[in-house]
Amino acid sequence: MNKSDEIERAVCAVICRNDGLKARDIAKQLPYDRKTVNQAIYSSPLLRELCWQDRDYFWHGIVRQTRPHGGLREFSGYYSLVRDFLDLAEDEWMRQLMEGCVNIGRSLNDTRGLLHSFRDCREQMIRLFQDLETMLGDACLDWEIAFEFRLKRARTVRIYADVLVVTENRVFSLEFKMKDVIEPEEVIQAAKYCPYLEIVFGPDYEVIPVLVLTRASDIFRFECIGASDMILAVCSGDMLFNAFNEYIGFLR
Repeated sequence: MNKSDEIERAVCAVICRNDGLKARDIAKQLPYDRKTVNQAIYSSPLLRELCWQDRDYFWHGIVRQTRPHGGLREFSGYYSLVRDFLDLAEDEWMRQLMEGCVNIGRSLNDTRGLLHSFRDCREQMIRLFQDLETMLGDACLDWEIAFEFRLKRARTVRIYADVLVVTENRVFSLEFKMKDVIEPEEVIQAAKYCPYLEIVFGPDYEVIPVLVLTRASDIFRFECIGASDMILAVCSGDMLFNAFNEYIGFLR
């Protein structure tokens, strides 16, 4: 992480954990002066999207770094607690998702089977929570879920997450592919938004990327992310619960 990213993350965390602060008050909680704080806010497209300033010059965070993260709704096609998602009929869920996608500027061009992929994601998530509820009980029903999460990092960088699942202290960022083979570039794609999601959710959350192959079965493994020594979980839809268990540890 370079210095500007470090400042950006720290400033965002202070703003999003409070009810409204001026730049000088933000600086008091950080090892930076007021000028550095203002430069970070005004030069960062991501911070300007995540935060807003009222007429009295107080800064506020849209996505508060506390549960529930209701502000996620502003950047998602669909957002709710898991229990509400599971209670929703497919057609009503799709209606809400499409309405939300329009609100966030998400294209609904279906030439590549986009709507079918939405339904495929929903099916995988329902199966996941059926598995998790059996293994964990109803605690997982109070987690949060967001479909089609979108943020602008800059003119040429966009943060697109197919599905986010937010637990008490982790964010699972799920990249879905309707395939049955692992492709290295898609492993990289699944991991690339983690640094930005870490800014959104703050230092108390671990962001965990997972690549999910919905046309495969009986797959769960870890793959290297590009040429680095970092790894990422890759699984088929029927084995997705294993990725959650790997980090939460409910199967002994």
